[in-house]
Amino acid sequence: MKKMKAAVIGAGIFGSFHVRALSEMPTVEVTAICDLNRDRAEKLAAEYHVPQVYQSHMEMLHQSGCDFVTIATPDHLHAQVAVDVANAGLPFLVEKPFATTREDIERMREAIAKNRVRAMCDLHNRSSQPYAMAKAIIDSGQMGNVCHMYVRLNDNKSVATDMLSWSSASSVLWFLGSHSLDLLCYLCGSRPKTVYALSRKGVLKSLGVDTVDVYQTSLEFENGVIAQMENGWIVPNGNTAIIDMKCNITCEKGAFNMNTSNSDMLQVLTETHTETPNCIARPVINGRVEGFAPGNIASFVRCLQDGTPFNITVDEAAEVCLAILGILESAEKRQPVDIRY
Repeated sequence: MKKMKAAVIGAGIFGSFHVRALSEMPTVEVTAICDLNRDRAEKLAAEYHVPQVYQSHMEMLHQSGCDFVTIATPDHLHAQVAVDVANAGLPFLVEKPFATTREDIERMREAIAKNRVRAMCDLHNRSSQPYAMAKAIIDSGQMGNVCHMYVRLNDNKSVATDMLSWSSASSVLWFLGSHSLDLLCYLCGSRPKTVYALSRKGVLKSLGVDTVDVYQTSLEFENGVIAQMENGWIVPNGNTAIIDMKCNITCEKGAFNMNTSNSDMLQVLTETHTETPNCIARPVINGRVEGFAPGNIASFVRCLQDGTPFNITVDEAAEVCLAILGILESAEKRQPVDIRY
């Protein structure tokens, strides 16, 4: 099979992961990297032997000869790049969230539809083994209908204070809540109808990052399922895993309990501290990055090649973001909000 030529826009933490994951796929050749920071892009290109480097994504779209694009810019900078890629007639994978304003969501949807390009949002929990297995059991009907759900997805403080230079321009709801909410929608097979959210601010602001610390959200879905969702950026840095993620699903005839923070698979103990590496998201095994995070990128490529549907539609990804806008509104008003799709 002829290799597909990939171009990656964004050479930061997530862009570099995209480049590595794509470079290790036998059916893909990464031919271009674009970043406003040319030095960063050139360093990444040299590491993975990528021949073309650009500062302008428009130049890259017209000159690189790529077959598809992945977009790994900061949360709030997806829309214009995605619209330009769609207008260039190229399929693309965009990091979550799909977009962060109603206007940007609609601009992206319109450009995708107008140009008839294929697009997918990288909401990779749909490829996570525990959740995919739970979804299959739910869909089999043996557990009866889903009644209520709970998901907690938090990060250590260091993610907002050190890892992301742009965290104050985004929100933990965009960065983590998009994953959480999509997971709830995926598992119960519905979308939120009404949300009621509370938030707290102060810890991160005292550390120089002007953004909300934590959101607690109650949700009612269109099919009657109710859920609770927690997203925070202030877990102490001493937590043994950067990601704190738990999920519980109660059905008419059974229940599911999932801990994907570290999967309770591996503890690494030294004389001074303990670590619990995540063994399922993107571990490096035999020199290659494995797990469900690169697996979801691989599923995008596979679906492009064989013409099969992606594991999430553009509308589903967009509706998650529209619901998050409702959660933000609810937290500001301190009252329930009906979601407008």
